[in-house]
Amino acid sequence: MELMSFWMMIGFLLAAYSVVANDSVQTLGTWIASNNERIDWKILWFASSSVLLWAIWYGWYIHNGDISYDRLHKIPFQEIQWYHAIAPAILLVLTRIGIPVSTSFLVLSAFASTFVLEKMLMKSIMGYAVAAVSAYAIWHIISRIMDEDRSLSGHWSVNYWRAGQWLTTGLLWWTWLCHDMSNIAVFLPRQIPVDMMIVVSVVFVTLLGWMFKEKGGNIQKIVLEKKNTRYIRSATMIDIVYLIILFAFKELNNIPMSTTWVFVGLLSGRELAIASVYNTKMKQVFPMVTRDFMKMMIGLLSSIGIVLLIHYIIIPNNL
Repeated sequence: MELMSFWMMIGFLLAAYSVVANDSVQTLGTWIASNNERIDWKILWFASSSVLLWAIWYGWYIHNGDISYDRLHKIPFQEIQWYHAIAPAILLVLTRIGIPVSTSFLVLSAFASTFVLEKMLMKSIMGYAVAAVSAYAIWHIISRIMDEDRSLSGHWSVNYWRAGQWLTTGLLWWTWLCHDMSNIAVFLPRQIPVDMMIVVSVVFVTLLGWMFKEKGGNIQKIVLEKKNTRYIRSATMIDIVYLIILFAFKELNNIPMSTTWVFVGLLSGRELAIASVYNTKMKQVFPMVTRDFMKMMIGLLSSIGIVLLIHYIIIPNNL
């Protein structure tokens, strides 16, 4: 095996594991939390894998072998070197200790120019702000007209909520894949041959199965500590709002962005709205919101460090 092929494989495997373990919980976390006690994880794995395979093969077909949905248009393919694997290796460590960092910044920073990274950062900041403000406004209304603490067990509407959750989760999962597949595809040729696509599919499905068997892993704690995320109504409404925001930014342009920032912004705005409606002491909410924000900053600072390392020390002429 040639050295380039070796580092391509290492980078792809590290990125695939880290993205599935870190970022996929954004879209599947509430679904796992509200279903894992009544539905076998293998069924959840099969359902999500079906959407995953459709998303990557459909993208591969309509974009002439490119599974990134053309989000790497401004990041041309490069020969994968050892320093490109630094980013997913760092992401792997942060994922294992439960820090929800932005894979878009951390992984793509090893490939993108500072100009593209600036565009990504501005789009992600906008996404965080839009998600936080929207969630605060929406849950300020929802919390006044609906008691999310009330169980739907035995209620006539529970099956409708469950069907709605599965539908919105599937749409959200597909939309998220269109955004974040670029974080993995950046290690692969822009025109992937069929045999490599089969290998990629097997790796994705296998890692997704591991994630479901672990019930989301350490990152799932970010979802579980938020109010009522185990309840089907709350999980469904979070998914709907997240879906609308991600879809809007997906259609805005093909610049990659941090979906992690959007998700954290949504949960933060929701928590603050619920706390204000129920007169919960903000000192109980602000530490959690601040902690999540600081974890995002860890990923951003790591990304800046990688950019400086690669562009100014390892290959200073590649600016």
